[in-house]
Amino acid sequence: PARMSLHIGAFALLIDDYDRAIAYYTGTLGFELREDSPRENGKRWVLVAPPGAQTAILLAKAANEIQQACIGKQTGGRVGYFLHTDDFERDHALFLKRGVHFCEQPRHEVYGSVAVFEDLYGNRWDLLQLNP
Repeated sequence: PARMSLHIGAFALLIDDYDRAIAYYTGTLGFELREDSPRENGKRWVLVAPPGAQTAILLAKAANEIQQACIGKQTGGRVGYFLHTDDFERDHALFLKRGVHFCEQPRHEVYGSVAVFEDLYGNRWDLLQLNP
């Protein structure tokens, strides 16, 4: 049988304001703005991603009270996003300089170097450099 060729194109992250989110993900985390297209009813299709990444994040503005209540809590308070780097020390220092809030000191584990940080909304991320 033919081998399936699948990849995750994007995943949605609930936000409160398009421009504020774009500024954070592009300015603070250094992601690229891949698309910002208008949609009906004032909505926008906004995709950001780390440079060279295949998977993007759809910055989805919360449309109702239920969605608003989930901003920053989409993974129930656990780390839900994993940002891989090829130079942990460089990117950790850069993120600190740009005001990223780290929840812990860097750890050097069997699998690699890691530190948990929170994004603009309180979503928890691992900054992670895996060992070869």
